[in-house]
Amino acid sequence: MHELVPVGFVRTPIEDVVAWGESLDQLLECKTGRLVFEDFLRTEYSEENLLFWLACEDYKKTNNEKETTVAAKRIYAEFVRVDAPRQINIDCVTREEISENITQPEPNCFDRAQRLIYSLMENDSYPRFLKSEMYQALLEQAEQQ
Repeated sequence: MHELVPVGFVRTPIEDVVAWGESLDQLLECKTGRLVFEDFLRTEYSEENLLFWLACEDYKKTNNEKETTVAAKRIYAEFVRVDAPRQINIDCVTREEISENITQPEPNCFDRAQRLIYSLMENDSYPRFLKSEMYQALLEQAEQQ
């Protein structure tokens, strides 16, 4: 089992690539990991899931009311709305709940949808990513260093 890396300790590329295989969280915590995962998702035409999840993470960090409203409407228009350009696959109840609250968005208005998308990535896309030629090639390359 890979141990947690102490603060201030710089991991080598091999440790990063190996860590990505341990959990989706480990993969998403690493900027390079996110980029590689996004590339993989693009090959499966499902990068909107990761982009939505990341947008929600940024949204939660917004603490100015005006910025929160603008960010919420952008996320809604890009990912949630029925005809959104990068429409995510969520149930109609969750979509409707967000639609009803988008005029006065709360900090947690996307939480349910974000959990659904995380679960979809964790149980569907992530296992395929680990088996993909893309990840296997990186792992092999890293192990040769």
